[in-house]
Amino acid sequence: MRTKLFIGLVVIIVLLTIVKQKDMTWRQSLMKSFYSLIMLPGKLFGSKAAVQLNTHDQLPKSSVFALSTTGINGQPLNLADYQGKYLLLVNTASDCGYTGQYTELESLYQQYKDKLVVIGFPANDFKDQEKGSNKDIAAFCQKNYGVSFPLAEKASVVKGASQQPIYQWLTNPAQNGWCSQAPVWNFSKYLIAPDGKLIGFFAQTVSPLDKRLLEQIR
Repeated sequence: MRTKLFIGLVVIIVLLTIVKQKDMTWRQSLMKSFYSLIMLPGKLFGSKAAVQLNTHDQLPKSSVFALSTTGINGQPLNLADYQGKYLLLVNTASDCGYTGQYTELESLYQQYKDKLVVIGFPANDFKDQEKGSNKDIAAFCQKNYGVSFPLAEKASVVKGASQQPIYQWLTNPAQNGWCSQAPVWNFSKYLIAPDGKLIGFFAQTVSPLDKRLLEQIR
């Protein structure tokens, strides 16, 4: 019995060693390795609320292109610079089960970068899953996921006094024309049309490469 337990323990240690990736914590490595399994329930049992579309073609009450923030590098990040392209805005985190979506977001960005810009908004709003500094976050994204799309500085995206101004627009029908849905977890996504109209909300359970999202930009 002890021999079997010892062998089992050795196997577990070996597997964990294989899973552990450079520049990642154990948790981050495990989450990346099991990302496909984490996404499986959403693919099999996804709820209707996971995708909310502007089915009545409501126009915004104010222009999203008038908004700006600070990039993770400390430089201005003006949405007006991306007018004429689709915008996919995503609240991100480094220690989340959905962090593997960085790979898919980068893939999406590279595939459609002639007409789409992905912007990540690191936030520590959900279970303290983004504790790092802006410098730490930028390094983590580049080293582990090859992220080349723009990242904003870390800020809050949930409704409240400290909510990031761009997310105030995304979650307020008086500004965007129809949507009141705030991010429900890390990697919630909002798609904006080249003319500034909010197309839809896609929950964290929806892959950035999901056909329901892709068909909105093709």
